[in-house]
Amino acid sequence: MKNISTDSLRTLVTVVEVAGFAKAGDLLGLSQPAVSLQIKRLEEMLGHKLFKKQGQRQVLNQYGELLLPMAKQMLLQNDTILQLFTKENVTGKVRLGIPSEFAARILPAIIGDFVALYPEVSLEVKSRLSKHLLSISREDQFDLVLALNEDLNSEKFPVFMQDQLVWVGDLSIAQNEVVTLVTAPEGCIYRRRAIEALQLAGIKYRISYSNADLTGLTAALKEGLGITVLARSTVPNELNYELNTAILPSLGKIGISLTKHAEQAEHAVDKLAEFITLRLT
Repeated sequence: MKNISTDSLRTLVTVVEVAGFAKAGDLLGLSQPAVSLQIKRLEEMLGHKLFKKQGQRQVLNQYGELLLPMAKQMLLQNDTILQLFTKENVTGKVRLGIPSEFAARILPAIIGDFVALYPEVSLEVKSRLSKHLLSISREDQFDLVLALNEDLNSEKFPVFMQDQLVWVGDLSIAQNEVVTLVTAPEGCIYRRRAIEALQLAGIKYRISYSNADLTGLTAALKEGLGITVLARSTVPNELNYELNTAILPSLGKIGISLTKHAEQAEHAVDKLAEFITLRLT
């Protein structure tokens, strides 16, 4: 019985996350040839190539896409077992910046499990619009930033996963002469994508309610004040959503970036970044 090296799987996941062999080597403390060798050995063990060339970049092929979620799950189990039995000493404070919809819908379960594994790590979480989280002027405010990113090939803020944008709320509202929208304030990616899609489809609209917090938006949606746009993974359970309807157009996908700016507590930041990545994808 063959055993797959977790080092090789971690190298694969890192190459995909940072969109490059050289960058992955920098993070893992390996040379680029060493990274390539680990990937080659993994391919030889599995009997399939895992990457294909797309322009000047190496991206996952169909076998790589199939392997990636399983590799992440194996790494999560590996790290959980090690933490449980070795009691790795991870300490420090991590300042996490995250959009409000992720903070409300996805973050609680992830952070709860992380704190249980690393009780000596102190987390400070702040919610902002993705536009503000990715602003260069705010880099010193956060050690780790999870944000929406429309540039799916961004080098500065590499996209580690994509999510489908969906229409959320009582979608019968779309049958009205003027579609009412419930959105976050100006600068929100969801707001702009909704408006652009409606304008392109020639559908009249007006914004009936604006709130930066997902809880406030959810309340307005449940009261039937309008519809909105969200990433599918962040839609609250009590709300309906659709990719498109007979009237509402498709919205496409959005990238999600996870970027580190840490100068202190770097080990704790790395652990949280890896934990979030493995749990979200």
